[in-house]
Amino acid sequence: MASMIPIAGSAYTYAYATLGELTAWIIGWDLILEYMIGAATVSVGWSQYFVAFLQDAFGVDLLYSRWTSAPIIWENNQFQSSGAIFNAPAFVISMIVTTVIVFGISMTARINNVLVAFKMTVLIIMIFALIPFINTDNYHPYIPPNDGTYGQFGVSGLLQSASTVFFAYIGFDSVSTTAQEAREPQVNLPIGIMMTLLISATVYIAISVVTVGVANYTQLGSGSPLVYTVKLTGMKWLVILTEIGALAATTSVILVLLIAQPRVFYAMANDGMIPRVFGKVHPRYKTPYVSTLVSGTICALCGGLLPIGVLSDMSSVGTIFAFFVVNIGVIILRYTRKTVPRRFKVPGGPFLVPGIGAASALLLLQGAKQEAIIRLLVWMAAGVLVYLIYGRTHSEVNNPRLVQEEPMQIIHENYSVNSIGEPRNYQGYTDEDLRRQYERQLARRLNLDHPLDDNCVEDMNHEMHIYQVPSSSPNTRHSPPESQRQPSDPEESLSGTTLPPT
Repeated sequence: MASMIPIAGSAYTYAYATLGELTAWIIGWDLILEYMIGAATVSVGWSQYFVAFLQDAFGVDLLYSRWTSAPIIWENNQFQSSGAIFNAPAFVISMIVTTVIVFGISMTARINNVLVAFKMTVLIIMIFALIPFINTDNYHPYIPPNDGTYGQFGVSGLLQSASTVFFAYIGFDSVSTTAQEAREPQVNLPIGIMMTLLISATVYIAISVVTVGVANYTQLGSGSPLVYTVKLTGMKWLVILTEIGALAATTSVILVLLIAQPRVFYAMANDGMIPRVFGKVHPRYKTPYVSTLVSGTICALCGGLLPIGVLSDMSSVGTIFAFFVVNIGVIILRYTRKTVPRRFKVPGGPFLVPGIGAASALLLLQGAKQEAIIRLLVWMAAGVLVYLIYGRTHSEVNNPRLVQEEPMQIIHENYSVNSIGEPRNYQGYTDEDLRRQYERQLARRLNLDHPLDDNCVEDMNHEMHIYQVPSSSPNTRHSPPESQRQPSDPEESLSGTTLPPT
């Protein structure tokens, strides 16, 4: 999907192209849980590793501080006060990462590359260092029997735990949100997603094997199980290295998720589904700075106030739902967009792999905690209400006159006003969506309430040159795509890659 529709927005964009506006809105609203709350979840984990690092490296004990824990907990099926004031480390790391992201995708990518390289090195060292301490007796029973309560070990425990940690898959999804800032997205995105999936799965399995082999599964319920496992070996240097690696790993995850969330807001704002202020691009750094600051601040507050269990459950069910819709979208696109060029095609025909993916998503939703499902439904109901009040009445599809005449913009920090008209490598998405957007802009120019039909467009093509922009009138308020040259022939705009689809 990312290679076929290389536009910011991830599952929101895919749903818009396949299932329509209302479904796209529901997915976009759901992605807030997926990215923003997912980043808040990881920030709480970062806080726990930070506290452990200060204690082991410098002897500073903040474990029972009222400023390193969430003031709200979930017990006995209700929210209660924990006695703490605020999780300050979780709040601070989210705001630091947000600030870094505002300064551009290139700098953010360089920082992320360093963090990923370091954490992979630490994980490999830890895996080989723990192998001599493995006790094979800890692998029995391989699946601990259920203790009589649904979700407590056994098969139901497997399903519930898998649904709880499913937000780990957000990282693969978030790669697709940067499609408009990638080089050759039709080729590089599938390779990047599949390679990260393969590498991450291999490392995750290896870490799980050595961790459970060294420490019995009944001992791994702490906030930092990896650190606890390494402490059993008595190697203090490895403990400190593991904690630093965990801090680097969680920081990179927060970074990726907070990069993805603003780009979903950006796509929704360009479609008119949310206020267009969320689509503002910084004139210098070429990033959606308004949506970045808003989503980063909300993420920081959630990390500072809510416990990790509540956050992870909310994020995971949202992620599972989004994956379900994307799998269904793949099947639909095979029939509704047969002629669209596909650089990467899902194997197994239109049903096998997407069908298995959709079915597994439903299975995981069935295994999710009841309170997590209820929170998802309440969140979705609130989203539908917002759509009826604002999104439906302001969307570009339904209200072409409400949208500015300027073409929708694409983020790219390497853009400069002098690059208009120069050949670039950016590959836009070409499909009938491009034609529909052109029709909507014609309708806005003619002050109509609905887009023109195809016959009217053919008659108007040689009269309405709404995309022709003089090369001497630069537009620096937004950052257009690398290949956004303004054609003098309207027919050219229908076949080229000037504008992204809505």
